[in-house]
Amino acid sequence: MMLRRPISSLRARQTWICTQCRAGYSSVAAAPSSKLRMGNNKKTNLPDGPARTRFAPSPTGYLHLGSLRTALFNYLLAKRTGGQFLLRIEDTDQKRTIPGAEQRLYDDLRWAGLHWDEGPIVGGPYGPYRQSERTETYRKHAHDLVDNGHAYRCFCSAERLDAHARHRSEAGLAPGYDRKCAEISAEESAEKASKGEAHVIRLKVEGYPMFQDLVYGKTGQNRPTNKLDLIERVYDDPILLKSDGHPTYHLANVVDDHLMKITHVIRGTEWMASTPMHVALYNAFNWTPPHFGHVPLLVDRSGQKLSKRNADIDLSFFKDTQSVFAATLVNFAALLGWSHAQKSDIFSLEELEQLFNLKITRGNTVVAFEKLWFLQKAHAQRFASAPESAEFQEMVQKLTTAVEATYPPEQLAPILQTRPLKSYITPLLQADAKSYTKPEDFLARNATFFQPAATLTRPPYTPASSPSATYPPTAAAIPLSALHTAATAFTLVPPSHWTLDTHRANIAAYDGSSAVISAEQHQHQQPENEAARKAADKFFKKELYHYLRWALSGGAPGPGIPETMVVLGREETVRRLQDAKDLTLELVPNRGVKRYKGPQESAAAAAAATQPKDSSWMGSLAPKSS
Repeated sequence: MMLRRPISSLRARQTWICTQCRAGYSSVAAAPSSKLRMGNNKKTNLPDGPARTRFAPSPTGYLHLGSLRTALFNYLLAKRTGGQFLLRIEDTDQKRTIPGAEQRLYDDLRWAGLHWDEGPIVGGPYGPYRQSERTETYRKHAHDLVDNGHAYRCFCSAERLDAHARHRSEAGLAPGYDRKCAEISAEESAEKASKGEAHVIRLKVEGYPMFQDLVYGKTGQNRPTNKLDLIERVYDDPILLKSDGHPTYHLANVVDDHLMKITHVIRGTEWMASTPMHVALYNAFNWTPPHFGHVPLLVDRSGQKLSKRNADIDLSFFKDTQSVFAATLVNFAALLGWSHAQKSDIFSLEELEQLFNLKITRGNTVVAFEKLWFLQKAHAQRFASAPESAEFQEMVQKLTTAVEATYPPEQLAPILQTRPLKSYITPLLQADAKSYTKPEDFLARNATFFQPAATLTRPPYTPASSPSATYPPTAAAIPLSALHTAATAFTLVPPSHWTLDTHRANIAAYDGSSAVISAEQHQHQQPENEAARKAADKFFKKELYHYLRWALSGGAPGPGIPETMVVLGREETVRRLQDAKDLTLELVPNRGVKRYKGPQESAAAAAAATQPKDSSWMGSLAPKSS
């Protein structure tokens, strides 16, 4: 069979097209990458200068979806403005600390690509960055407030406080403290403390002011400093330093943010109730508070806060159990409450660093995990377009491991021949990346690629369609012999040119109209009726694709037909097409009776008949010697 080079538009690549096919096909250039639309600072609430942000997790648990989003938003704000992102470990609650949780936090943040500029391991000018190592700093600042009259020592026993709280509760009154110890003189207070009397230090609240939130605007309760009821006057004077000398969260948080020069605090709305207290504490120290921005609560479709019961668990669930890419989870987390002006929701971390702004939505955010899997498939396609990338190589490795754990080597040997398994898997992943979620599901979808032709099961073949008004009204049903001929023609390419471009060109260029329009109709058909020919060819192509998918993969969904032929390789493709032909020969009517052959079928037959004696490259399709 003679082969010719492709048309001029394809000369840059060595594509081979069968001579019986019509003109070649046109290649489609890859669409240019979309440009990121950047907003100005006024519209996006971005600061005019670099932002110093922090993520301050507690090692009492593992990183989960909500905390990842908090870390991400702080990270992105710092990167977007050319600032710094800090990591601080808030481990003052030693009783609830989980062994190994701190290291897990480091590992998870690195996996997500959120590398901190200052913090544990990397250091920085405002360390130490672990609160358990800063206790003396908190004590000093608490006593500074006592000295300037903004705080006082409280010597009330736990029994008295419990009795007071119970009394108010039984009376149906709000909780509060009666400031009994605030009446103690500074001298007496200092003397009692020097003698070792147990005490805490309370903030003497002068007011809980409103504050300007970056998301919600001016907010807060503007609460009075005290509450006068029928029993007594009580006050909201929070504890700053506990009786064991360790700080409460509120004191340590404010002191650290100030000393580490944090300019912006992005955190969940569950902290909004505490923010007025923090602002009051800043005022007591005569410090300027940072800018606060509170992001919406994550809820499920029923409006309930996410919990372990509905998949809002630590990152190991997504990373290890569901094999979600880091890029996917970061992309997904970024979209939970953040809005943008781009045409697509698919972003890499680098793109998010360029795009992020403070256009955060108000109100609870419903987490739809269907979006997660949409993004997973999108990022799989991105990785597949860069086969040398570490992300794609990791996909190949994980799928290789899954295949080796599922199929014995002797089952794979007839398909692989001399090819390494990774070399077989790589084009398969590239061909069907749009369907990739995790290795196990991808393998189940493409199981027929790992079943030799001898064990491939196919349902009885049934045509995909029948003639209708969409195609020529006089169109005849497509004979299986025409499908056999077309399938044979596509395999008449030597292994050295068994490429995706070749198969695409040959399938696109093959004219099957003669199989749709019968011989008698051809005698009366006007040659210049190109529209009728195109309609007939389109009808034929639909049935041909249906037949080839049935022949090559038993009708299972998967990559396109050209991609499937490349992945399977020439020998396996020929075997499967021959098996499919044998299974359907009995369905060919009038076998042995001559029928009309179109120009392509005639050319295919002539090409097969005029093959040189050495036609071993054709495999089972080579002419049989008499």
